[in-house]
Amino acid sequence: MKMSLPFLALLLVLTGCARGYVITLDNGNQMRAASKPHLNNGFYYFKDASGQQRAVFSGRVREVAPTSMVTDDKKQFR
Repeated sequence: MKMSLPFLALLLVLTGCARGYVITLDNGNQMRAASKPHLNNGFYYFKDASGQQRAVFSGRVREVAPTSMVTDDKKQFR
């Protein structure tokens, strides 16, 4: 019983991290999405951080990943 409370707290923290998504475009720019982007008719549709509906042509998208899985290319050594 004592182990269940910390486990539930950890589970809550980890699920909270997966809500945001990062859309990386072919030119390296990144867009933050508050909801998971959905592909429909060649466009990714998502809500941005301010809650507005946005669309990006799928041909410009290199990667769609949860925020917790994205590495910052600027921090890596070249």
